[in-house]
Amino acid sequence: MVTPLVVDLDGTLIRTDLLYQSLFSFIKERPLQLLAPFFWLAKGKSHLKTELANRVSIDVSVLPYEPAVIALIEGEKAKQRPVILATASHKIYADQIAEHLNLFDRVIATDGSHNISSHAKRDVLVEEFGRGGFDYAGNSHADVPIWESASKAYLVNPERGVEKRAMKKGNVERVIKSSSNQFALWLQALRPHQWMKNLLIFVPLLAAHDLFNSSALLLGLLGFVFFSLCASSVYLLNDLLDLEDDRHHPKKRNRVLASGALSIKTGTIAIPLLLLVPFAGSLWLMPWRFSLVLGIYYVATLAYSLVLKKVTAADIIVLSLLYTIRILAGVYACSLTPTFWMLAFSMFIFLSLALVKRYSELRDARLNGNNEKAKGRGYYPDDLEMISSLGAASGYLSVMVLALYIQDNATVAMYRHPQIIWAACPVLLFWITRLWLLTNRGEMHADPVIYAVTDKVSILSGLIFGIIFWLAL
Repeated sequence: MVTPLVVDLDGTLIRTDLLYQSLFSFIKERPLQLLAPFFWLAKGKSHLKTELANRVSIDVSVLPYEPAVIALIEGEKAKQRPVILATASHKIYADQIAEHLNLFDRVIATDGSHNISSHAKRDVLVEEFGRGGFDYAGNSHADVPIWESASKAYLVNPERGVEKRAMKKGNVERVIKSSSNQFALWLQALRPHQWMKNLLIFVPLLAAHDLFNSSALLLGLLGFVFFSLCASSVYLLNDLLDLEDDRHHPKKRNRVLASGALSIKTGTIAIPLLLLVPFAGSLWLMPWRFSLVLGIYYVATLAYSLVLKKVTAADIIVLSLLYTIRILAGVYACSLTPTFWMLAFSMFIFLSLALVKRYSELRDARLNGNNEKAKGRGYYPDDLEMISSLGAASGYLSVMVLALYIQDNATVAMYRHPQIIWAACPVLLFWITRLWLLTNRGEMHADPVIYAVTDKVSILSGLIFGIIFWLAL
């Protein structure tokens, strides 16, 4: 009898965990039923997996499969060797994957009453094939008992400490490792390049002509660090909630969580840790209003991720408000007072940038031949012209707010030559007009704020803008 090759699913055949993925998909689709999984878990892990599998569908065609494992299976199949998929994931998902790949002779998986994991999986395999009657490919500590009863062990991207434990048995046939730089992966996941948005925290200090106040500047720096850590926590949560949508996107499919380069478990653990530091630090070191704004930012972002990003128009308004919240965070971090002009200007300029972001996504979709509703969004490619009109109009309204600001009595009192600020209006008009022309041509970065701080013309425009205000002083 030919010894069968038994292959694990989560972390082995695929670079993800279907339990965690289905859980996050359930939360995204049914946020008001957030507590339901806890009640299902109280009845057993197999019951939890069954309830999730019955409610959440997963597109198995876009899962991040491990190429080396696929090659291993195909090689053994060519030798007429039976290959079995044995997984703790639910049978509904396992059957769909087996049908999609068409590589397995049989599927052993969790059902409503049995959780086929670790010792339970080992017992099933030993009962059917006998001790040492099968080879097994896995990746986790839960797989160690199975390798101890297998003839040969195949280790696939083993978790920390797993390889050392497995080697003690002396039956390791092969260790498959995908080369990865964990530090680089974390840099991608936390998106420090996005922290440039949080430089908006320093705008109130600039507007108040108080940038060289050392105590205020220190508070601004602390606010920047705390806000950036909170934002990274949000980015991780968004990526976990958007796994399915990201895998259908031509660019976002390469994100570290969507691609499986970073495990869902690791990302899940990092979220509360990244939140703990900024909230604890801000409550201890910062004015209480900053902590309140930080909390509002997190709740608003969570509401956006779970519900509002799918609501036409509401999504772009919330996106623009999230930028404005950064300015408010700077106001309260430095114990300043928010002004009407600052909030009005930021609302319109950031609404224009939010519309740029949505326009770029829809344009890319249409160029790729997709004329259907954007996945996970409330827009169709046919909405491009309207979005362009709204975005340009919103940008020009921010110029009008700037012009009215020049005439305000408080402005006249703050500047020696307030009339010089009028020169800033054509500079802003130029920048907004150019921004939308480039967006219409498809030359815009997916994130317009990142584009603005890296584009040479935008940087020059910003310098001229700042010089004008300096001359007005």
